[in-house]
Amino acid sequence: MSNQLSHLLSAWQASDTEEWVLGTVYKTEGSAYRKAGAMMLINGLGQQYGLLSGGCLESDIVRQARRVIHSGRPTTLTYDGSDEDDLAFQLGIGCGGIVHIMLQPLSREHDLDLGALAETLSRRELGTYYQQIGGMGARFQPGEQRPFERSRIEAGWLVTPIRPEPHLLVVGGGVDARPLVQIAHTLGWRVTLADPRPANARAEHFSQADRVLRSLDHSLTEYSIDHRVDAAVLMSHNIELDAEGLHRLHRSGLQHIALLGPQHRYHQVLERAGLEERQLGCHVSGPAGLPIGGQLPESIALSILAECHAVLHQAVESCPQPMAVGQ
Repeated sequence: MSNQLSHLLSAWQASDTEEWVLGTVYKTEGSAYRKAGAMMLINGLGQQYGLLSGGCLESDIVRQARRVIHSGRPTTLTYDGSDEDDLAFQLGIGCGGIVHIMLQPLSREHDLDLGALAETLSRRELGTYYQQIGGMGARFQPGEQRPFERSRIEAGWLVTPIRPEPHLLVVGGGVDARPLVQIAHTLGWRVTLADPRPANARAEHFSQADRVLRSLDHSLTEYSIDHRVDAAVLMSHNIELDAEGLHRLHRSGLQHIALLGPQHRYHQVLERAGLEERQLGCHVSGPAGLPIGGQLPESIALSILAECHAVLHQAVESCPQPMAVGQ
């Protein structure tokens, strides 16, 4: 299971265990593995879902969570990697930063509004989560989009923008698409595979794909908008199919489109699709991927997903808002 919030919440909802604690990083100072807004869930059996550090603080966090379960009262923790007397320093972590964490008791009766949050994520919609630092208060506001990308503190409350995990569409179900789908699945992304060719995108080779589409017609545009696809990789090794995919997707509100192959092939696909670069309206790479070296399919997949990750997390230029079908 990945550390995506939707996956953590699915584990919590599927469990029969009644006693839980929600752990959240609410502030960091200096270097820290996770930043404000990072969450994990701990149950009364000591099972944990998610990480609030690189794994070095979790055993103590679980111990503190048991105390919260027994007392029924929230608490805050501070781990100071710069203080010789602090546990974080004594563990020899070496980050040297300070991590502030809040632990809130969680139950079916008092679910900290996580049920509403999980429901919104299942619909792939946005929202904002509010948590009272040191208190029991928590509420989720679906549909609300804050003008900032990271968590912040406002009047004693941690305010965290909530968005679903990335949704990747892969056009082309050949052998080289297998590691791409596998790595994206490991990242916790939602993955849709599209290929009209019967010999490709076989279920036995792509068990980690969430859905397989067998058409690249106009329904692909509708699917991408309705299911909020964030990025697409065109890797069918067929110019006609890649051009069809590009034609269907360039108006679907994607943030990133990547085309496998050299630059001259990118221009061939663009021409065959009847498009000009100025019409694409989002970050498009051709050839796909970052120049990280390597020639194996796994290395190429890593390169493509690294670039996609950078775009979706705004490490490079972002893209316009989705366009309605028919515009």
